[in-house]
Amino acid sequence: MRFNHKDKIIIASRDDWKTKPMPEQHESFVLNRSFSDEEMIVLRCGNIPKAMEDKWFWYMEKSTLWAHRSWTGYCIYQIVFKENNNHIVVVNRNPEQYTCTSIEEDIKSLNKLLDMWTRPPYDYYNEWLSETYDALKKTGKVS
Repeated sequence: MRFNHKDKIIIASRDDWKTKPMPEQHESFVLNRSFSDEEMIVLRCGNIPKAMEDKWFWYMEKSTLWAHRSWTGYCIYQIVFKENNNHIVVVNRNPEQYTCTSIEEDIKSLNKLLDMWTRPPYDYYNEWLSETYDALKKTGKVS
């Protein structure tokens, strides 16, 4: 959670960052996962990037979380939270905006992101290191 100089919680909204809509090329899947009340509060606060290493801007509108890459504004994930914990995820499939084409890989990546995003305070630097390591591992440059 972020606070302003008067110790008030800052809640991210669509207008806090330059964003682009989910493209017509997208795919949907169900993410079965439960969230505690505390985790949902953290997600509802969203994230306004504070540094170049902070790769994500996200905010919630009603029961939907919108996750955008901070540098490009591309919408990568849209998560509609459901009470039964079978959340509907829409994922970007425009290859010029997002190169992943595997739902299984998206589930793994999204769960990892949600684990980081729901731990206050959100540690964007650790996430950046983790994403960099994963990318190097895929290329075989680290084991």
